Amino acid sequence: MLIAPSMLACDFRSIGAEARRALDAGADWLHLDVMDGTFVDNISFGPDICAAIRNSVPSDTYLDAHLMVMAPDHYYPRFVKAGVNMITFHVEREAEVDLRATLAAIRAAGLQAGLAVNPATPVDKVLPYLAELDMVLIMSVVPGFGGQSFMPHVLDKVRRLAEERRKNSLSFLIQMDGGIGAAQAALCREAGADCLVAGSSTFRAPDMAAAIAAMK
Repeated sequence: MLIAPSMLACDFRSIGAEARRALDAGADWLHLDVMDGTFVDNISFGPDICAAIRNSVPSDTYLDAHLMVMAPDHYYPRFVKAGVNMITFHVEREAEVDLRATLAAIRAAGLQAGLAVNPATPVDKVLPYLAELDMVLIMSVVPGFGGQSFMPHVLDKVRRLAEERRKNSLSFLIQMDGGIGAAQAALCREAGADCLVAGSSTFRAPDMAAAIAAMK
């Protein structure tokens, strides 16, 4: 199980030190929640902050950028330049964005690419793209703000994806994000998840290393 602490929950006054603290505590990846204030009702940070995090951590640190933005096809090159390793954006933008072309462009730039699925969106929306994905992100809260409660019904989506992966001999990762701590980690793993995003339960834990170890 990969654990990816969400930088959204860190102390932004010392974001570089917070990134290093997460890695020292046993984080496998760092998760970068990028919000534009339109696709979701919050504004977080953009490519310059992602670049600052890249420059604050060891060069082999895996940075997982989750773009909650209206125009991922327009903005993804800025995150390529910022030095992230994975760009995930939302299947809900399908009507306005050429998802297939954007995924291909991200991968052509040497990054991994994924699609995210909101709690209210049927998982069927992502199935046509599975062979082109390195990861599917299943949101277990409504995206936009940290500290929300885990929605257990989304585990059915994870089970469906795990079955599709097995049936079609695919290798994409299944990531879950939202309201996840030690109590939810076993449920997520049992359903078929490979990577857990955890914000408040890691950065705001009394002992971050212990919190990450408990989820693993």
